[in-house]
Amino acid sequence: MGTTAGPGFDTETLRRGIEGETAQTLLSLYADDAEIRIVDRYAQPSNPKVLHGRDEIAEMLDDVYSRDMTHKLERCVVQGDTAAFTESCAYPDGIRVLAESMMSLRNGKIVEQTTIQAWDE
Repeated sequence: MGTTAGPGFDTETLRRGIEGETAQTLLSLYADDAEIRIVDRYAQPSNPKVLHGRDEIAEMLDDVYSRDMTHKLERCVVQGDTAAFTESCAYPDGIRVLAESMMSLRNGKIVEQTTIQAWDE
């Protein structure tokens, strides 16, 4: 998983960030002006949840990492200034979450990300 896309971005850092216990490593991969678009059951394609900048992204990641759950990077592909990954998560009660993300990179940082996620109900 050592594939790189420009200075400072590699999949090992992404794995450590996703699988870590806090949001700090993952947050370090985002540019200051990054934008995340999230599509799921509640934020559907015609009205996705959009986070602008590292502060909003940090707030969301801090919320996610405050929950009692595990995160695993299943797969990551990097090609030039584009990357995609699959993340699986599990809560102690067995509920699972699966997320697919596509990202645009600039100078080794994530500048745009679209995530589509689904979870057990």
